[in-house]
Amino acid sequence: MATTDTELSITPTQPVRSTKQRGFSLIELLIVVAIIVIIITMALPGLKNYKMNANEVSAVASLRAIGQAEAQYQSMYPTKGFADNLGALGTGALANGTNCAPSPEHACILDSTLTTGVKQGYRFVVQGTNPVNGINQSYAVGAAPLVYNSSGARLFCITSDDSQIRADANLGASTAPPNGTVCSSGQFNPM
Repeated sequence: MATTDTELSITPTQPVRSTKQRGFSLIELLIVVAIIVIIITMALPGLKNYKMNANEVSAVASLRAIGQAEAQYQSMYPTKGFADNLGALGTGALANGTNCAPSPEHACILDSTLTTGVKQGYRFVVQGTNPVNGINQSYAVGAAPLVYNSSGARLFCITSDDSQIRADANLGASTAPPNGTVCSSGQFNPM
């Protein structure tokens, strides 16, 4: 039997069309959103700890700057001794935008942010101590978190005795900067 060309020819078939829709189903989208929410909730406590650590590092750097400013202030104004407040180390009561001309009331040594007493989640207090004839013979600086366990946890301090920055774990959850007596009491450990 002889075959003809027409019998062997194959006609192309139409592609099979799928009735399946393209895209994601509602359940698939909900699962993805749930996974994202879980990841975010796991990451938030870590972010809080990073922020607190950054604030504590900034507080230590600020204490170091204040200690250096106190030494500079004492040499600039020997009739005053050490400064007894942050304003005296910075811009004092000068209005914003006013050029700072150094004087015992505002020595223009520290930046205006730090001289407000609050910087990056910490409160700072400077005390001139042991005055003799109106000249402060020493100083103490304390730093405490504005909100315990949120902006920071530890307390920090420095005194003119040894210019050593000290830290305390702050188990009492204090938000009051320590004074010179507390700083030197042995409760605070050198860093």
